[in-house]
Amino acid sequence: MPLHIHNTLTRQKEAFEPIDSDHVRLYVCGPTVYDRAHIGNARPVVVFDTLDRLLRARYPKVTYARNITDVDDKIIDAAAQNGEAISDLTKRTEQAYLDDMDALYNARPTIQPRATEHIDEMIDLIRQLVKLENAYEAEGHVLFHVPSMEKYGKLSNRSRDEMIAGARVEVAPYKRDPGDFVRWNPSPDQLPGWDSPWGRGRPVWHIECSAMARRHLGKTFDIHGGGADLIFPHHENEIAQSCCAFGTDFMAKYWMHNGYLVVEGEKMSKSLGNFITVRELLDEGHSGEAIRLTLLSAQYRQALDFNREGLKQSQSSLDRFYRALRDAATELEVESFNAAAAPDALMAALEDDLNTPLALSVMHEIAAEQNKA
Repeated sequence: MPLHIHNTLTRQKEAFEPIDSDHVRLYVCGPTVYDRAHIGNARPVVVFDTLDRLLRARYPKVTYARNITDVDDKIIDAAAQNGEAISDLTKRTEQAYLDDMDALYNARPTIQPRATEHIDEMIDLIRQLVKLENAYEAEGHVLFHVPSMEKYGKLSNRSRDEMIAGARVEVAPYKRDPGDFVRWNPSPDQLPGWDSPWGRGRPVWHIECSAMARRHLGKTFDIHGGGADLIFPHHENEIAQSCCAFGTDFMAKYWMHNGYLVVEGEKMSKSLGNFITVRELLDEGHSGEAIRLTLLSAQYRQALDFNREGLKQSQSSLDRFYRALRDAATELEVESFNAAAAPDALMAALEDDLNTPLALSVMHEIAAEQNKA
């Protein structure tokens, strides 16, 4: 059966039809590198790694881009608090992120663009928005003028009042409209900055992904993914910038968002003492496979309640799968996996909007049959 995915843009499940069947292009928002990755950060990595593998089993070429945000106010604040150079902080935390995601058996994306390596593209994109009067300069800032895009808000399906409230709009006298959002910030000499037509400054979060996606995947591409928390304002603003600057009707044809992750029924928070990093779990002796399986135990669009009991259950499942393989005298060759030889029921489950719980139930049935034999 063809792959079906739930498209956040249309709010319905659709058959996946790539723009070019010979080359599928996927972009997923990556980390802002200022601290260790927590388990919530790991969920989209595992989800979209699974999607990437499924796409590669069905199409001759897949380009998967996942960015690294290495210029951001959070990074500046963390470096100042730690008393270390910004470049040292980003280099250290980026490597820690990659190591932790590797430990969860995620393949590296085709491309991992860094924001600081694409400043020229960001400036060009902002310059184009200003030229088209979708953006304007004010007191060293450049802002996107939300009323200039008629379809703004289509992805999040929010009213204008809801969007302004949800964005926690900063009140500033230089704004033409309360909903306008900054694309370029002035930057003093002691902070990271680059020369631009609007003075020395630095890019603001949303513009980075638009520029990097354009550079590596084109003006339009097949799938854009990320966590549900990014739908608004991040992804909404990406669409506005890209469509206006490039004159396209869409940025990505399909938008996919994984659900929230909670811990023991509560939102993860350092103040609640339930903030869990991937490295903590690995250091406790939990296997990367068990963590990965736990993150796939719920359908990706649903909320996931992560707890250590679930990790134990995942490890038991893994033991059962490996026992079935051992009894069948079969070696597990992950790299040589052939989707064409996989059970139809397993592939059908994955192709039904990444229904990993159903896929796992198929695997348990196969293990049960093997044990009986």
